[in-house]
Amino acid sequence: MNLQWVQQNDSSQEKIEEYAHELNVPAIISRILLNRGIDSYEKAKLFFKGTMEDTNDPFLLGDMEKAVERITTAIDQREKILIYGDYDVDGITSVSMLYLLLNELEANVSFYIPHRVDEGYGITKSGIDEAANNGVELIISVDCGITATEEVEYARQFNIDVIITDHHEQGPVLPDAYAILNPKCKDSNYPFKELAGVGVAYKLGQALISYLKIDKSLIEKYIDFVAIGSTADIVPLVDENRIFIKEGLKVLNSTEEPGFKALLKVSGMADKSIGTGQIVFVLAPRINAVGRMGNAERAVQLLTTQDPKLSWEIANILENENRIRKTIDEETSKDAREIVDLNYDLSTNYGLVLAKEGWHSGVIGIVASRVVEKYYRPTVMISIDNNIGKGSARSIAGFDIYNAIKQCEDLLLAFGGHKYAAGLTIEKSNIEQFRQRFNEIAKEQLTEDLLHPKLRIDGEIRLVEINARLVQLLKMFAPFGPQNMRPVFQSSNLQVVGTPSIVGKNHLKFKVRQDGIIFDAIGFNLGELIYRIEPGANNLDMAYVIEENTYMGRTTLQLRVKDLR
Repeated sequence: MNLQWVQQNDSSQEKIEEYAHELNVPAIISRILLNRGIDSYEKAKLFFKGTMEDTNDPFLLGDMEKAVERITTAIDQREKILIYGDYDVDGITSVSMLYLLLNELEANVSFYIPHRVDEGYGITKSGIDEAANNGVELIISVDCGITATEEVEYARQFNIDVIITDHHEQGPVLPDAYAILNPKCKDSNYPFKELAGVGVAYKLGQALISYLKIDKSLIEKYIDFVAIGSTADIVPLVDENRIFIKEGLKVLNSTEEPGFKALLKVSGMADKSIGTGQIVFVLAPRINAVGRMGNAERAVQLLTTQDPKLSWEIANILENENRIRKTIDEETSKDAREIVDLNYDLSTNYGLVLAKEGWHSGVIGIVASRVVEKYYRPTVMISIDNNIGKGSARSIAGFDIYNAIKQCEDLLLAFGGHKYAAGLTIEKSNIEQFRQRFNEIAKEQLTEDLLHPKLRIDGEIRLVEINARLVQLLKMFAPFGPQNMRPVFQSSNLQVVGTPSIVGKNHLKFKVRQDGIIFDAIGFNLGELIYRIEPGANNLDMAYVIEENTYMGRTTLQLRVKDLR
C-alpha cells in the first residue's frame, strides 16, 4: 500500500523558534508540540509533568452524587451489589477494579460478564434473571448499558436499581436508570469526553472514596487497571487518559499482584519494561482471549485473586486460549482476503461488508482491523449463526462508522460503538441490503483523498541532529497512542551502506549514512520495499521513528522505518 507522506506544519518558523527558546528545547521538539496543540508553557508543563492532581473532579460527571449515595447505602445495609461488565479488556479491567475496591469497603459484591457467543454484548435479560435469582438489589454496569433501555426497565420489575457507567454513544432515549455516568451523554458537562469505560469506573471509585472521606491511596493503587483497559480500548492518549496511563504504567512496572505477575511471566514480559505497545500487542490479546473464545470471568479471577498458584493456572489458560484465538484469527483473515479479492472492486466499493456462516464472533473485530489495514476501506465483518449475524466494524481516518451504521438502523436488531469501531446484530435476510446501503453511505462521504492512507510526518531532520538530548526529550512524549503517536521524522538523500537484507519474518534491515553519521535501520514487515533501496546511492528518503534497541545487555539507537521512497 502506497502511503502519502504529509508533513505537519501548523506554525510559522518564527513561532517554532520562539517557542523552542521559551522551553529551551530543539526546534524540532517545539514543532512537534505545536503540531499537537501544546502551544504554551503551561500546556507543555501539564503534558510533560501532569499528575493525578491535574485530573478532573469526578463529581463533574452528571448523577455522580446520586450514584455514590446509592452505593454507600447498599454497603451500609449489606445489599447485594452486582458489577455487570463487558467481555473485552476495558470491561474486564473495569469489573476487576470495582470488585476489588468494593470488597475493601466490605460491600456484599459479586460480578457478572455475559458470554460473548451465547448472550452477546451488554446488559441482557438473562443476566438480570440471574441477578434477581441471587437477590441482587443494585447493579452497577461498567463499559456497557447506555443503550439498555428495555433491560433497565426489566430490572425495575425485580426492584433492582441500576447505575450505568459507560463511555459509548447514547441512543435516542436514555435508560431510566437510577444514575448514569457517561461523559459522552449529550447533556454531560464533564470537561473530557474520551475516557475509556475503565476511566469512568475509576472516576466512580474516586468519588466514592472522597464521599466516604477515605484516603485516596485506596483507589490510586488500582490505576494500573485503568492503564491497561484504556490502552487496550485505543482511546485518545491525551488529557486525563494520558495521566492515567502514565501513572498506571509506573504501578504496573513494579507490580507485586499475583495475577499481573503471572500474566507478565507467561507472556515472556517478566522483568521487561511495559509500555503501551506491550499492553496492546502482548497483554491485551491474552486478557481478551478468554472473552473472545469463552468465559471472560476467568480473566477477572486472574486479576483479582491473591493466590499465586491459581494465578499461574489461569494465566496458562489465557495463554492457551490466545494460541487457539490466533489460529482461528489467521483462518478467518484468509477467508476475508479471499472474499474481497474475488468479489469486490475497490474502485466502486468504498465500504466492505463481509459475511459468512461459522466465523467465530470472538475474532471478527480483530480480522476487521486487518482487512482495513490491507485494503484501507471501512469494514464490517459479520458472523452468521441460525440466521442471525453478529458484526464488528472498523473504520479509516475521516469516516464515522458509528453514524454510518446508525443510518442503517432500520435494517438492524441492535448496534452501538464509537466513531472508529462499532458492533451490530442483524438478520441474515437483511445483510445484502445493509451491504448496499453501507457502501452508498461510504461513497457519499469518502473522497479520493480520504481513501489514500497518509503517513503523518512531524518534521524533517538530518541524522546529525539525533543525539542523546533529543532521545531523552522524545522519551518524555511517552506514553504513546492515538492523538499522541510516537513522533515520525523524515530524512532525505540518505546513502545506503552495505547490502540490505531481509531477516526474520519479512523484516528489512540495512544501514544509512548522512554527513558521516551511520545508523542501523529496521523495517518490520517491510521486506517488499527492498526494491526501493539502491546500495551506495545518495537518493533514499526515509520516514522513521527513533528507538532504543537493547540486545544482549547492550542498548543502541535504531531507526524504525515507517516507509521508504
